Amino acid sequence: MHVIGFPGQGAQSKGMGHELFAEYPELVAQADEVLGYSIERRCLEDPRGELRGTRFAQPALYVVEALAWLHHRRDHPEPDVLMGHSVGEYAALFAAGVFDFATGLRLVRRRGELMADGTPGTMAALLGLDLPDVRDLLNGNDLTELDVALHNAPGQVALAGPEDAVDRLVDAAAEADVKCVRLNVSGPFHSRYMRQAAQGFAAELARVELAAPRVPVVANATARPHEPGRVADALVAQITEPVLWRESVERLLDAADDEFTFVELGPGTTLTGMVQRIRRSVTAPL
Repeated sequence: MHVIGFPGQGAQSKGMGHELFAEYPELVAQADEVLGYSIERRCLEDPRGELRGTRFAQPALYVVEALAWLHHRRDHPEPDVLMGHSVGEYAALFAAGVFDFATGLRLVRRRGELMADGTPGTMAALLGLDLPDVRDLLNGNDLTELDVALHNAPGQVALAGPEDAVDRLVDAAAEADVKCVRLNVSGPFHSRYMRQAAQGFAAELARVELAAPRVPVVANATARPHEPGRVADALVAQITEPVLWRESVERLLDAADDEFTFVELGPGTTLTGMVQRIRRSVTAPL
């Protein structure tokens, strides 16, 4: 089984896409028209330091990852499965023919706007604990305001919620001798606090025609392939539900009846590291 994955927010970095923009001038021009600014300048120079904000990071990642897919696809066969982490799922859906480049960018732009304007809050990752122990820590410290937002890999779970609840999580983790890392994000993404953003995005999706994926694309919210006719529902759910990355990879490993290969397209190698940790945890053959 050959799988291609696209990273999500946090993978963005100044200079990303430098090898791609000149190769696809027509698509870069389309992106500039949709966004109302130069995506190449934003990615390569980031003059106002806006690339780290979700409103700008999401479109930038989509553009770079979509171009990376087109570059990769010229010399490689189509994969067996596509997947993406959070906003990376949109690059996967573009690669699977669910929408064209500009339509996907319009959706991602609106998604970023709605999430940026959502309920204030933040996120933090607990390292070294698996999901049952994370839930025990939350319950034992009356941290009911926090939601599991990202289940990335063994011993890597991220929580989302109000700032004061995350502050209390940091203190509780220190008391329990558990490593807790605040994430550099501008909101409590993939949690109940994004319900208003999800409602607004559902209205946006209702105006767009989505094709059935020509290659299976794993949905973050279900850890299963998108179903024809249900793609919009899964994308709305993704905004408020946790990203089930670990479960997604474990299902693919279980289904693979031959060699399993994973290729990450986009900035960084975060997903590759996660996949390696998951494979080790299930003692999959390398």
